[in-house]
Amino acid sequence: MNNYESHRQEKLAKEHIARKKRFIYQIALWFSIIAGIGLIVGGMIYFVARQNLVPTNSLATIESALASDDWVKGNKDAKMVFIEYSDFQCPACAFYYPLLKKISEEFGDNLAIVYRHFPLPKHQGAKPMAYAAEAAGKQGKFWEMHDMIFDNQNKWAVQSQSKIKDIVVEYAKSLELNIEQFEKDFGSKEIEQKVEGHYREGVKAGISSTPTFFLNGRILQNPKNYDELRNIINQAIDENL
Repeated sequence: MNNYESHRQEKLAKEHIARKKRFIYQIALWFSIIAGIGLIVGGMIYFVARQNLVPTNSLATIESALASDDWVKGNKDAKMVFIEYSDFQCPACAFYYPLLKKISEEFGDNLAIVYRHFPLPKHQGAKPMAYAAEAAGKQGKFWEMHDMIFDNQNKWAVQSQSKIKDIVVEYAKSLELNIEQFEKDFGSKEIEQKVEGHYREGVKAGISSTPTFFLNGRILQNPKNYDELRNIINQAIDENL
C-alpha cells in the first residue's frame, strides 16, 4: 500500500471514529433532554398535587369553625370540615353535587360537609333558590330542597325570573312543607341577610367563582373527579391522625 492509500485509509478511519463520537454525543444529549423533561413534568405534577392542600396567595384561608346557622351534612364534631361556597345555578356546582353526596356517604362521621351560599350576580335564579333552600331549612328540610334544586337545575335555570317563585313553591309542596310558612320565610329579611352574609364572607376570602372548596380552612384546587377528591380528603385525614 502506497503512502497516498495509507493516508486515505487513516483519514477514513478518523472520520468514522468522529461520526461515531458525534452519534454517541447526540444520543446522550437526547437522553439528557428527555430526562430533564421528565423531571420537569414530574415536578409540575408534584407541585399541582401539593397545591390541592396548600393555600394560594390569591385566596385567604377561612375560619373552619362551624357557625351556629351552618347547614352541615355528616358529623358536626368531625375533625375534618369541608366547606363549599356554591351557587345553585352554577353548572360546575351541579357537577360536584353528586360527588359530594358520595363523599358524605363514604366518609360518614369522619367528615362535616358545610354548604354556604355564593350566588353569582350573573345567575338571576341563584338567590331565589338560595332563599328557597333556607326557607325549607326552617322546616327541617334544607338538604332535601338543596338536592331537589340541583336535580332539576337544567329545567328551572332556563325559566324566566318571574316563574322562579312558582317553581320553588311546587318544590315545597312536593316536600310537604307548610306553604304559608315557606312563602313567609322565602321573602324574609332574615334569610336575605344570611345569604348576603355568606356572599360577603366569600368575597372577603377572595372567592370569585363557584364552587370554591375549603378543607379545614385551607383552599382546595377543584378536583377533576371523585377519586381525586377522595384522595385529597384521605391525605388530609392521614396528616391529622
